[in-house]
Amino acid sequence: MSRTGTGASTLSVRPGRARSYGLLVGVPLVVLLLLVMSLPRMMQSENPWSEANLLFLALLSYLAASAYYVGFVPLRDELLHRMALGATAVGLLIHTGAVVHRSYTAGRPPFSNMYEMLVSFAWGVVLVSVIFEKKYKMTFVGSVTLPIATLALILTQLMPSEIRPLMPALQSTWLHIHVTFAMFAYAACAVSFALALLYLVKDGTSTNIFLCAVSAFVSTICVALLTRLDPHGGLLVPAWDVLEKREIFLAQKMPLMVSIPGLGYLFAIVLAVSLVPLLLVLLARPNLARGKSVALEAWARRIFVVATLLQIVAVTAFVARAKDGSYFAAQVGTFFPTRLSASPFLVAGMASALFASALMLLLLWRRETIESILPEPNKIDLLTYKTIAVAFPLLTIMIATGAYWANRTWGSYWSWDPKETWALVTWLVYAGYLHARLVHGWRGRRAAYLAIIGFAVVIFTFFGVSYLLPGLHAYA
Repeated sequence: MSRTGTGASTLSVRPGRARSYGLLVGVPLVVLLLLVMSLPRMMQSENPWSEANLLFLALLSYLAASAYYVGFVPLRDELLHRMALGATAVGLLIHTGAVVHRSYTAGRPPFSNMYEMLVSFAWGVVLVSVIFEKKYKMTFVGSVTLPIATLALILTQLMPSEIRPLMPALQSTWLHIHVTFAMFAYAACAVSFALALLYLVKDGTSTNIFLCAVSAFVSTICVALLTRLDPHGGLLVPAWDVLEKREIFLAQKMPLMVSIPGLGYLFAIVLAVSLVPLLLVLLARPNLARGKSVALEAWARRIFVVATLLQIVAVTAFVARAKDGSYFAAQVGTFFPTRLSASPFLVAGMASALFASALMLLLLWRRETIESILPEPNKIDLLTYKTIAVAFPLLTIMIATGAYWANRTWGSYWSWDPKETWALVTWLVYAGYLHARLVHGWRGRRAAYLAIIGFAVVIFTFFGVSYLLPGLHAYA
């Protein structure tokens, strides 16, 4: 293994190429199978090169790239990395075509609603990741950023994509300026998040800390899902109007809910098992006898594998039953259909938990290999800082242009709308990172933890506020 001038590892093709053949052959076959299964739906479009078809093809490319990136880590086969780069490039090209198509059809950039923002966000994440990897030779960043972009495009497949007239507040050139800066700022934040995670791995942060964090994250997702638990153990999801392709509402902000039997109990089991690794690691304190501590940690890892398998079962059951089913709605005493499109953010939570669990399993089984392909911790720490140093002025301009636009639209620069408030919180977190680093000399783990918190706030600002804290920005 040799080092490049930037400190990244240059990996040669390993003699054991046979171990890579599973991915080299299997990934294209899976992509081809998904493509063949989707051909009838794709051919229903008047234009085979419609925006929806292009986005689906981009999604398939990103799925392939994610698989190659993740496979590259344990196998250390440079061919897998080249395949990941190729699939990413193809996906980005097709994705760009979809963005151009949407812009041409709508007569404006795709920035007006959550569907369009997800399309643009995913595009920005992939573009920034490709530029970053090409410049700094960080070959493992894509294993984190590509699944993030893939998840965003999966969500777009579940959301209404109709082009609708802009509401008066959005009919402004400042919309394009404001959202463009937001898109690239959030993309840079995603890259800094990936770098911060890689820093913690390379710096020797205990695997148990990662295990606790992921177990807590999965448990939190399960708790959020179980807020939809009905008294009989079903999982409540919105009813779906098949003709109008939207949720059914009984009144304003009061959706009609149907119950999918048994799913609530299934996710309760996932929650219970996911909590066990966290509890076992906390019990395995240093003051315990060494043998007992090691035994508890070993059981925590075994049970985490079981919890991940249970997640797969639960998510598969949810998708199979919510994809095209009709269930009882207690509010009106009859049956109504539901679809995956009725619950995009439930799907997002489940997919995020599975993604985090998959990365945790990779860390459990191949930590030494991951560390071997990463540059020195100081290099990763510096790159994290540089990425945030780019993201922060973009966030600043985003807020400034938003305030100017708000004044032109509503006559006030700032109204403490939830979206404005959380955008300010995001800015303050990253301002705190830069202040702590430049003034107080924060480096290493403390800085990495702050970068991770910053991206968590970005995700909440981008998604959570729009659905949990509606306000003037409810459309975004």
